[in-house]
Amino acid sequence: MTTQQSLQREGGAAGEPGTPQSSDGLKAGLKNRHLSMIAIGGVIGAGLFVGSSGGIAKAGPAILVSYLLVGAMVVFVMRMLGEMAAASPNSGSFSAYADRALGRWAGFSIGWLYWFFWVVVLAVEATAGAVILEGWIPAVPQWAWALIVMVVLTATNLASVSSYGEFEFWFAGIKVVAIGAFVVIGLLAVFGFLPGSDNPGAGLAHLTDAGGFMPNGAGAILTGVLMVVFSFMGSEIVTLAAGESEDPRRAVTKATNSVIWRIAVFYLGSIFVVLTLLPWNDESIVEKGSYVAALDSIGIPHAGQIMNVIVLTAVLSCLNSGLYTASRMAFSLGERGDAPRAFAKANAKGVPTAAILASVAFGFAAVYFNYAFKDTVFDFLLSSSGAVALFVWLVICFTQLRMRGILLREVPEKLTVRMWLFPYLTWATAAMITFVLGYMVYDKDNREVVLLSTLVAAIVVAVGVVLDRTRKARLRA
Repeated sequence: MTTQQSLQREGGAAGEPGTPQSSDGLKAGLKNRHLSMIAIGGVIGAGLFVGSSGGIAKAGPAILVSYLLVGAMVVFVMRMLGEMAAASPNSGSFSAYADRALGRWAGFSIGWLYWFFWVVVLAVEATAGAVILEGWIPAVPQWAWALIVMVVLTATNLASVSSYGEFEFWFAGIKVVAIGAFVVIGLLAVFGFLPGSDNPGAGLAHLTDAGGFMPNGAGAILTGVLMVVFSFMGSEIVTLAAGESEDPRRAVTKATNSVIWRIAVFYLGSIFVVLTLLPWNDESIVEKGSYVAALDSIGIPHAGQIMNVIVLTAVLSCLNSGLYTASRMAFSLGERGDAPRAFAKANAKGVPTAAILASVAFGFAAVYFNYAFKDTVFDFLLSSSGAVALFVWLVICFTQLRMRGILLREVPEKLTVRMWLFPYLTWATAAMITFVLGYMVYDKDNREVVLLSTLVAAIVVAVGVVLDRTRKARLRA
């Protein structure tokens, strides 16, 4: 297979990889500022604001080590993905690369699992946003708010890719500014430099003054890993969006190179501030949420409502990006013949209408299940998609191991981003992810999630293998 044929097989254009083409129907409607903010905001989900208090309660200050471990894993995975995406930007990203490097069954399987993950996330985020909005305007029922949020963001995605980019630019911008301000103000209060602060300015004392740095033992770090790992999902979105940008290779390279400081500031930095403003076992962290409790300790009025606005922004951002990501993955699957061909058709504005509508239709169904069958159907959907993020990262590792050789043979000049210490660090990352999955099976609180996710993944892989063999048999006949 020639380089040109390989690029066409991936669903890209036959010309220069990374240059916007019209053959796939998508248009380069995302500006560099859109991609930059998508890259920065992509690692900041609502889970950081909402879920961090549970991790702190389990691991104490040692939750910082949990965030550090998961953050390192994400940095390595993004480096691998960046290597492949910079060499050949593609709307299918890791699914298209797995298709080429591991086999069509692999691209089919991971593409559909990733699509499934995000359409379930649509329901989760729509419901989370509806809860906040109902608290402000209780006259409108929660289900109606969920419907309104979904309809508005569907319309945004249907309008044009630039509409998605513009909404995400502002949503992500608010998150970035909010966390940046939180870190700066919090550190000033920690060291006693914030005028009028109610916080005693204890410095780093709270990291050890309530039972030590690891009050619940070293094992709690692993429990913390399981609790924080899913809040990192979304960092890979920029590699899907890069295919519709003005300069895909530059965007991917910049996003890959900046992921370290993004995780350091937004995750480690903000959690560090929480843990130094309050003792880890302060009841307000669980009762109010870690960020609200931290703001209250400084003496900032209306901290709860301020955080609700920020969380709503994070929810809308995640919902907006989730719909975009699911639709582009469906589009790529359609291009490669692994989904209905209608998914691969884009309108005059470069928008894959059928892929968006199909994704949002499943999202609407999931929202309905969340209200009508929360403890049965929706719980199954949630559990069976819960470990997909880890499966995706694992597939990226194995794909990059094969793709490095392919790229070196065919387009070595495109390897502008390279994975560090290849192949040793790639194998070490794959081992880390496998260990986390294994520990999830051991941990009773996560066992159902990983087993159901594995069952669904096995079914999808089996379908992918059967379809792949059927196509090959048809070609030989």
